[in-house]
This record gives sequence, C-alpha cells and structure tokens, in this order.
Amino acid sequence: MEILDPPAVRRWARLAADALGRARTDIDALNVFPVADGDTGTNLHLTLLSAAEAVESLPDDVDVAVVWRTLSYGALVGARGNSGVIVSQALRGLAEVLKDGHDLRAALHRAAALAREAVARPVEGTVLSVLESAALAVQELDGDLAEVARRAAGEARAALGRTTRQLDVLARSGVVDAGGAGAAIVLETLAAVVTGSYDGHYDVPAPAARLKPETEAGGGYEVMYLLDADDDAVAALRAELDAMGDSLVVVGGDGLWNVHVHVPEAGPAVEAGMRAGRPHRIRITYLAERARHAEAGRGVVAVAAGDGIAALFEECGAVVVRREPGSRPPLPALLAAIRQAGSEVVVLPNDEGVGDVAAAAAEIARQDGQAVSVLPTRATVQGLAALAVHDPLRRFADDVVAMADAAGQTRCGHVTVAGEEAFTSAGVCRPGDVLGLIEGDVAVIGGALDQVAALVVDRLVAAGGELVTLITGAGAPPGLAEGVEEHLRLTRPDVDLAVYAGGQGGYPLLIGVE
Repeated sequence: MEILDPPAVRRWARLAADALGRARTDIDALNVFPVADGDTGTNLHLTLLSAAEAVESLPDDVDVAVVWRTLSYGALVGARGNSGVIVSQALRGLAEVLKDGHDLRAALHRAAALAREAVARPVEGTVLSVLESAALAVQELDGDLAEVARRAAGEARAALGRTTRQLDVLARSGVVDAGGAGAAIVLETLAAVVTGSYDGHYDVPAPAARLKPETEAGGGYEVMYLLDADDDAVAALRAELDAMGDSLVVVGGDGLWNVHVHVPEAGPAVEAGMRAGRPHRIRITYLAERARHAEAGRGVVAVAAGDGIAALFEECGAVVVRREPGSRPPLPALLAAIRQAGSEVVVLPNDEGVGDVAAAAAEIARQDGQAVSVLPTRATVQGLAALAVHDPLRRFADDVVAMADAAGQTRCGHVTVAGEEAFTSAGVCRPGDVLGLIEGDVAVIGGALDQVAALVVDRLVAAGGELVTLITGAGAPPGLAEGVEEHLRLTRPDVDLAVYAGGQGGYPLLIGVE
C-alpha cells in the first residue's frame, strides 16, 4: 500500500476498535494511573468505536480529506476518559497531515505533539511516551509507508515495556501503562492494514505480582463534557480548571472541544465551562465509587445463535455463550460464562426459550456470592440495545435498569420461510411462504423476502422509532438488507439504519427498532 486511502482508513478504524474491544478487560486490569479506576481499556475502545462508526457512515465516494476529518471528529465527540481524550487528539494530528498527503512520518510527529500539548501536566511513562517514541523512531527513516508503519508499531511496543521503569506507580504495581498499551494496539493495527498482515491478536502485558497495592482512586470527581466555545476562550478555561484539579486534558478546535478533569467538586468545573461557552454531554463520575466497581469486576454474558451475532457481542465486551438455532445452551456453559464475567454480571438470554436456563445458572452463581441479574431480552436486537447502554462505571442496580429500559424500548421482528402449512394470526401459510413476525406473532404472509421485510419494518417504525437494526442470516439472499435500506431512504429518511451480518440459521433477517 502506497497511501492510506479512504477504504484503508475505514479498515484501520474498524480493526483498531475491534482489537481494543477484545483487549478491553486486559487493559482495564493495568489501569493504576492517574487513578486506579479500571476503565482505560473500556474508554479507548469506546473512543475508537465512535471514530470507526463515524467513517463507516460516509458514502463510498468521499475523498480522503473528508474521511480523515470525519475520523478525527468521531474520536473527539466519542472520547472517554483521560487516555481516550489524549488518543483522540493523536488521531487529530494524523488527520491534519494525512488529509493532504501521505507522509506518515510527519503525521506521527504531529500526533505525538498534539497529544502532549493537550495535557496540562505531562507525565513520562504514559501514553504520551509511547506516541513520542514511535514518532522519533521513524523521523529519519528512509522507507516506504509499510516500513514506517512497521517501525512505528514496533517502537510503540518497545516503549510500552519501558513505561514500567519510567513511572513509580507502575513499577510498584508491576504493570505497564494502560493508555500506552491501547496506543500500541492502535499503531499495530495501522501497520496491519498497511502491510496486509492481519493476525487478529494483539498482546497486552499481564500485571506482575504487585509489590504494593495501588488500588485507591481517592475522592473527587471526574468531569467530562463537550464544549462549544470560541478558541480564544479555551486558554482561560484551561488555567481555571488546572487550578481546580488535575488530570486536565482539553482537546479540539474550530469551536468544538472535549474537556476532561479530576476535581474535588464537580459543580465549579461545569460552571467554568459555562463561562467559556456551552457545555453539553456532561458526564460526572465519583472516582471512589468507580474504583470500587473496578475492583468488583462488572461483566455481561450474552447468548448468541450465529457466528456474526457472537462476534458483535464479543466486540462490545460481552462473554458469549453459543447455541444452535432452536436449542438452549447447556447450563454448565452458562454458569461458567457467568463466573468468568465478574462478580457483578448481567445476563442477556436473547431468546424466550433461554430465560429458564439463564435464571437457573444465575441462581447457582448467586449462591456462590456473585451479583447476577437476568434481563428478559427475547431477541438478539434487544440484547444489542441493552449492551449499547451498558456502563460498568454506574452502580450495578442503575446499570441493570438502564439496560432493561433500552431492551424494553426495542421492538423486534424477523423474516423467515414457512416449512409447512399452518394456521397463523395472519391467515393460513403454506410451505415456501415468507413470514414476517412482529414480537413473535406472524403479522405478514408474502411471496418475497424483500417485500415482507419492508412491510415488517414499516409496521415496527409506524409506532415510532429512531434507529432500525438489520441482522442478516446465513440464508439471506444478496441485496436483502440493501433493499430495505433503499425502502427506508424513500419512506423514512429521518430514521437511522445499522446493518450487521449475523450468520444465524433459520431467519434470513432479524429486525429491531429503537
């Protein structure tokens, strides 16, 4: 590959997001700096996921400058946590250079510089050191794009190993820097896209035996918000927030900023943003409570029928239990997954027939001291909706309520083909008829998959909805999802659409409306 063209940028964003999703819990386990709140892997995954979804929403024919700007914007608005905000600024640095050319050396230098400028009080042995080492390693390199990407990724991995010796808190805890581990994966996936060498596995160094516990986050609050403000108002805001607390990172530009700070009291930090401009998407987290959740270990177990569906849940951080269509997973398999997931676990059965075995596994786990809640998700789309709002930093009970509400607000349908003659709520069906089901009942009988799918979507959307999710099955004919997408574009252009390849048997199309 000679340049990072739009398809390559899309592949990299998705690969980085997926790799961080798989490494999320391992990176969370390294998180002791700046506070031991166990969320760095989760935050980096969400940041890159926002960037990936932003570029994937673009049409195929946009030029490279638009793709890079969109990647940078998606990372900025979706950035979470200290490391997520810093990495979003590094992505902005790459975008500033690569949108107009293909000099990856200069882009890496700009990325490291912007990341360091974003931090009020830079510390060595962190993600900043990893990014800077990668940039310095290629500064004088006389090689092609592949060689530059490989060298940068290799040096990032080496620099990650050095972070333990650079920062005392990492040495005492026997870990490398969590943010640096995520940055190394981001650069390694970039090298994979450039060279075409996808191995699908990116190592996260496991913690060594701790010499001294480093688990206390202390009191205070993490305050984050997006800020609409003139660029010249930000310098004063930085100074004001820096005087209030620490871990201050302010990134962005052109009127939109992402602000992150740890402070003793949250109110003054938000009020400072109000004086500078208009804060929105405000997130306030009590750090001591988050550290307690990090020690407890929060997880989600999802039951999936189909390789693609299983991959979707795994990318979102769930422990997946596979089942064959029409069958229930074995009780021992569900119980093992619950025990693996953590001490606080949400179970998503995703099928009415799985609820009983999930409840039995949960009861056994509760007797062993785990906190387990089984949500009544009746379909895959409801499970995905619940997992989309899962936040391991909330109180467990609050997280369960939010996930249950998201699942309950998702209406579900599916399209299948009748195997025999039967009486249904929509009339008599015969073998080969296409059946459209809504909430488990046959609502439409027709002769063509695409026509029945469009009718089911129309009925689901008629009751209101903002997002339609389509999951194609193993027997879905080519163009089925595209036909529904075109139908929605003409009839409901206000509705967003997400399409996934689920690979499930028996149901060519699963449909959800949120």
